[in-house]
Amino acid sequence: MVQPTIGAILAGGLARRLGGGDKTLRGVGGRSVLTRLIDRLTPRVTRVVLNANDDPGRFAFLGLPIVADSLPDHPGPLAGVLAVLEWAATEAPGIAWVMTVPCDTPFLPSDLAERLHAARIRDGATIVCAASAGRTHPVIALWPVALAAALRRAVADEGIRRVGQFTGRYPCSVVDWGIDPVDPFFNVNTSEDLAEADRLATIHPGL
Repeated sequence: MVQPTIGAILAGGLARRLGGGDKTLRGVGGRSVLTRLIDRLTPRVTRVVLNANDDPGRFAFLGLPIVADSLPDHPGPLAGVLAVLEWAATEAPGIAWVMTVPCDTPFLPSDLAERLHAARIRDGATIVCAASAGRTHPVIALWPVALAAALRRAVADEGIRRVGQFTGRYPCSVVDWGIDPVDPFFNVNTSEDLAEADRLATIHPGL
């Protein structure tokens, strides 16, 4: 059984390669990427939250907690991780783990939380990241809430921006997923990616 875990969707970026706006609200297979993520996460985690900046009202229809970055100037995905860790420490003090996923991965695997936790226990890891096709996805990861203060120091005081720079300081495990029939961590960054994701969702409606 998975330990109590916050599932956090990181949507704090600027989506420049898709022309701005909320790429997580773009449609894939007749549903928004965000809806697909929420549907996939909800049965597997204790609570789902959304990290998003600017006007939170545009996501009010979801009925989810909206957590803005606690650092200014969009310093990158670590700022979103930090915001959610700090939110969890205050608003969900009984939950020790946060699992983060980016807002642009429409085919997220249903066993993500289970496998990340299993690797953490097996390896005695502090942080666990997902991987596929020979590539590690450091934003798709399991984080202990207890790292919030250390992460704030790293980002705010040391200027750390790359996720791997921070995770490399701790025992970190990597869990690999297969890519048949589709890479479960396919991400939508461009209009071409969006068209390909829509095509894949049509061919594989069970994704």
